[in-house]
Amino acid sequence: MEADFWHDRWENNLTGFHLDEVNQYLKASWSVLDLKPGARVFVPLCGKSLDLIWLAEQGYGVIGIELSPLAVQAFFTENNLTAEQTAVNGLEYWKSGKISLYCGDFFALTAQILGKVDAVYDRASLIALPPAMREEYAAKLTEITQSAPKLLVTLEYEQAKMDGPPFSVSENEVKALYEANYQVKLLTAQDVLGNNEKFQERGLNYMNEYSYLLVPKIAPKS
Repeated sequence: MEADFWHDRWENNLTGFHLDEVNQYLKASWSVLDLKPGARVFVPLCGKSLDLIWLAEQGYGVIGIELSPLAVQAFFTENNLTAEQTAVNGLEYWKSGKISLYCGDFFALTAQILGKVDAVYDRASLIALPPAMREEYAAKLTEITQSAPKLLVTLEYEQAKMDGPPFSVSENEVKALYEANYQVKLLTAQDVLGNNEKFQERGLNYMNEYSYLLVPKIAPKS
């Protein structure tokens, strides 16, 4: 998607992808990563997600990146957090306690800017991207996180019946994107269409939500 698309979404409050609660799969499945206290968790395309707060409350250092400055500002304001702001290699950098957010283009991040990452949480990143961008995204994410393990949440539905985002991403596509570097394990699968009236109105017959654990085949660099 072009950057203007997402800027327009935030400027016009078209943010149905934002949840007003912590994601159920994050709370239910995060322990499978078996992270040590103080581990650093990267959340790409994070918006103003409350998942960032939950992760910080578990004792992790949380690093996110978000394109929209409105989303970044809203995150800190709505959570009553005072952030220090600086610039890092052309990206805005906001930090408050255990939470650090970069504001700018995900593809401008490098492993050097990001630093060591112990795990990645992707709830709304991969499914936010059209097919033409997903391979580049997956490769970039693997590169800058040095193949850190990942908790990935996706959706699958009849794409012909509804335009994304969110886009439908099948298990086969997840494997095609990541199996070269990760063992891909399906953790949960649930039809969530009954809880999403707006998607029912679009004529969908099902909407399956999946969570995956991606374990690197080669241990991340220390």
